[in-house]
Formats: sequence, structure tokens, C-alpha cells
Amino acid sequence: MMRGYKKLLVLCLVLLTATAMLAGCGSEKKAAEKKVFRVGMECGYAPFNWTQTTPDNGAVPIKGTQEYAMGYDVMIAKRIADQLGYELEIHKIEWDGLAPAINAGKIDAAIAGMSITSKRKQSVDFSDVYYYADIVALTRKDSRFASAKNLADLKGAVVTSQLNTVWYDILPQIPEAKILPAIDTVPGMIVALTSGKVEVLTTDKPTAMAAVYANPELVMLDFKDGQGFNVSKEEVEMGIAVAKNRKDDLLKKINEVLAKLTPEERDKMMQEAIRIQPLSK
Repeated sequence: MMRGYKKLLVLCLVLLTATAMLAGCGSEKKAAEKKVFRVGMECGYAPFNWTQTTPDNGAVPIKGTQEYAMGYDVMIAKRIADQLGYELEIHKIEWDGLAPAINAGKIDAAIAGMSITSKRKQSVDFSDVYYYADIVALTRKDSRFASAKNLADLKGAVVTSQLNTVWYDILPQIPEAKILPAIDTVPGMIVALTSGKVEVLTTDKPTAMAAVYANPELVMLDFKDGQGFNVSKEEVEMGIAVAKNRKDDLLKKINEVLAKLTPEERDKMMQEAIRIQPLSK
């Protein structure tokens, strides 16, 4: 009897162990099946996105590097991933490489301060607007253009902006502007301005605000009442780009998350991004 009892006990223990192992495998499989939201951005376009060396302020690791990404775009990406139950994965991609990366399936979306233009709609699909950004000018406080009140006051300025952006396309609106070749990145633009290589830059308002916050020698020229740049609505509306005619409902899910964000929440997030950007320290 005792030996039979022992055999029964051993059998029960074996069954319990096997059950536990199967349950563990099930949990591991469930965890492994958690969807990954792969988001591309420059990680060099503060306050929308930037690179930092620590996970401070909730920064997210950049795939394949020892660095982290943070900024308004990262905050938006985190909000979407959290509400959809996805794992967020940030990919650092140069501006010109974002659309190709989307269509090649390397990333699921680009959240990178991208204006929703008709030209871009030919290659990617866009979400609803996730930020509105007016276009302004930047110059140095000691510049001859520091007190400019309108575009006419910028006559003859040496100007540039970022490659393949609306900002660069509108430079001819400045009378007799001496337009230099476009620059690849926002940091490169700021260096060109602070070093005196150019006199005026064009950019969106949040980027200009961040640049002034980080560089006290700069001033933002925000012309009002029709005295500024003539831009269409689509050129100041920013959206999240996904692959053209994507088969799943990712775009719908993204829009559902964006619809829950109030204008006050968006402004608060942008102000926080400007406050914590690395160059503001």
C-alpha cells in the first residue's frame, strides 16, 4: 500500500509539474505574441524628437543602439502603444528615409512632425492631425533682421531651411532672398544660423520655440495678421504616416487614440517637450 501511495504521489507531482510547464509555455507564447509598434523618426528634431544618452523623463530605447529617444513624437507614440496594448519600438531614420522605410515594411509608422501634403499622400497614408504647427522665421538677436515685422522686412536675407520640407519651399516668398542649399537636419540648420553662415531660417513654430529656449542669442519672428508666410492648411497640419493602403486597421486604431487627445493635452505635452529637451539644460 505504501509503495502504491508513493507511486501515486510521484505521478501527481509529475502531472503538476507538466501542467505548470505548459502554463509557463502558454504565458511565454502570449508574451511573445504581443504586437510591436515600430515607429520611425529622425531623433534629431527637437522638440518633436531627439536623441539622449539616458532613459530620463521616460525616454524610449532606440532600436539597435545604446541611446534613447524622447520628445513630443515619442510621447504620442507611447500614448498610442499603451492604449493599443502594443510594445513600442523606436527606429532612428533619416528624414528622407522615413517614407521608404514605411513602404518597405521596416516600420509601421512615422511620427516625425510630418506635414500632411498632397505630394506625400501619393506615397503614404496619413492619420488625422496630431499637431498644428505654424511656420515662422528664426534669426539672431544681433541680426539686421531681428526687428522685422513682416516678410518685406526680410528683403535680401541669406536664408535656408531643411531639405525636402515645406519650410524650404516657401523661402522664395522672402523678397530678393539669397537662398542657400537646404540642410539635412534641424541641428545643422541651427548651427548654420548661430555661426553666421545664414541670416534667417524658416521652420515650424514649436521647433523655433525650442531653438530659442536652447539658444538665447536667437529670436523667433512670428508675423501676424497676414504679414507672414502664405501657406495652405495642409502645410501646417502634421500627421502620422503609415504604408499606403495598409491591409489591417492600424490607421483606424491610431485615429481613435488621437481623437481622445484634447488640445489642452497636446499643448501640455509640447510645452513639456520644450522644457526637457537636452539643449535646454
